[in-house]
Order: sequence, then structure tokens, then C-alpha cells
Amino acid sequence: MDGAGRQQVHALLPVCLALAFSLAALGSSHWCEGTRRVAKPLCQDHPGGLGCIHLNRGHGGGRRDDESQAVQYIWETGDDRFIQSWFHVGLWQSCEENLGSAGEKCRSFQSIIPAEEHGLLWLSIGAEILNILLVLTSAVLLGSGVSSQSAGFRWLKVDASVAILTVLAGLLGMVAHMMYTTIFQIAVNLGPEDWKPQTWDYGWSYCLAWGSFALCMAVSVMAVNRYTAARLEFTEKQRVRKGSKHSQHKFPEPKASESVREMEAPSPAGHALVSASEHLPPNAPGKVSMC
Repeated sequence: MDGAGRQQVHALLPVCLALAFSLAALGSSHWCEGTRRVAKPLCQDHPGGLGCIHLNRGHGGGRRDDESQAVQYIWETGDDRFIQSWFHVGLWQSCEENLGSAGEKCRSFQSIIPAEEHGLLWLSIGAEILNILLVLTSAVLLGSGVSSQSAGFRWLKVDASVAILTVLAGLLGMVAHMMYTTIFQIAVNLGPEDWKPQTWDYGWSYCLAWGSFALCMAVSVMAVNRYTAARLEFTEKQRVRKGSKHSQHKFPEPKASESVREMEAPSPAGHALVSASEHLPPNAPGKVSMC
């Protein structure tokens, strides 16, 4: 495997990693995480619960005594009647801790956000899916280039295509992430009261999504560098090849000049005639005068 092939193999690893990050972020529900302040349930509704309100029953007060005791408890304890419930949200659903039993209870994230924001949510999901398709196409191009290297695959076209596809994927991912952030903040302010979080922060899915964006940008820069270097090398080889051909056309010229010189040079007979005329007397009839 030559140097270009090794570079393509090294470029295939971050592309596959970006694809895995995008797929994990799309299918998970940990884009945002936080806590909600939830009122403690009555222990009579959740027997054995640790975070519940205990009411001491009288000897015959009935339901009215229970309600008065609950009001008295709330008035005296204040914020102690609340408990922090952990939740996490993704593109598809929102899940929170189930206080009454083990596990979580989930609902659609679309049912939480305002109705006028549904179009923006689907636009964000569509951009994420298109981002994954572009990264997948880049991985297929690099993989096919490595596999068909022995057949003289053209790396210039592969690098140019990968650079364009990965930069488009990164930009689409960035726009999708920003749209989702806007939608979540709108849901925090205008969402239902039984969902609004007290504290929240970005989760590991959100970090994976931005990690995929960073990898796409890095792959695009590397592909542009490889394309530029290969293009310059190809141009230099073409220039050297043209120069060698031009020098080969100039080699026969000295032969032609030598033949001309041979034609212009005097023959041996002429040299003999001149030397014979020099030995004759000055007024001899056979004297050859040189003008």
C-alpha cells in the first residue's frame, strides 16, 4: 500500500467514528438532563416509599381530618414537601424518574413543546438524518477507494468528494444542534407545568453530536490538504514531462549544423589545387589567383 492508500485508511477511521457518534446521538434521549421539583406523594398512596408524606390518622376524624392534617403539614414544612426528580430528554422522547416504582416513565418530546414548534423539531430531525447520510456516503467512498486501490483508483476525485460531503454534513449537523437547543429552551419556558425543569444541563448525547461535527470538519480539512498536495505533485510531474519532451526535440539540431559545416568546408581536391598554384612562378599561366 502506497502513501496515498495509507492516508485514505487513516481518514476512514474518523469518518466511521463520526458516523457512530451521530447514530448514537440520534437514537438516544440524553441530549439534555436535569431535575424537576415534584411534590412528595402521600405514603398511603405509595406504601413503603421513602420520599412520601406521613399523616397521622386520628380516632375517627375521617377524610376531613386527613385533609386538614395535609394542609397543616404543607403550611408548616414549606419546601420540605418537594422532592427532586431526575429527567433526560432527546429528539424523540422525554423520560423522568418514577417515584412510585422502579424504572422511568416516558412521553413524546413533541407533546411537550408548543404546537407551533413542531415544524422546527421535524426540520432539526431531518437535518440530523441528512447529516448521517452524507457521512455514510463519505465512508463508502473512502472504503471503496481503499478496496480498489490495485485497480488504479483516482484518489483526487475521492478526496474532493469527501471534502465536500463532510463539510456539508458538519454544517447540517451544526444547524440541527442549534435548532434543537432553541426548541428545548422554548419548551423550558413555555412547556407544561408538570414537566418544566428546575435545573438542567446538556447530556452525553449532545456532546456526541458536537463531537461528530468536529470530526467531520477535521476530515474535510485533511481531505483538502491531501487533494492540494496531490494536485501540486501531479502538476509538477506534468511540467517535468513536458520539459523532457521539449529537450528531446532539441537534440537533433547539432547534427543538422554539422552537415551544413561539412557542405561549406573545402574538399581535398581544392586544397591540392591551391597548394600547387602556390609553388608556380608569379607569372605562370597555370597560376591560380586568389581574390
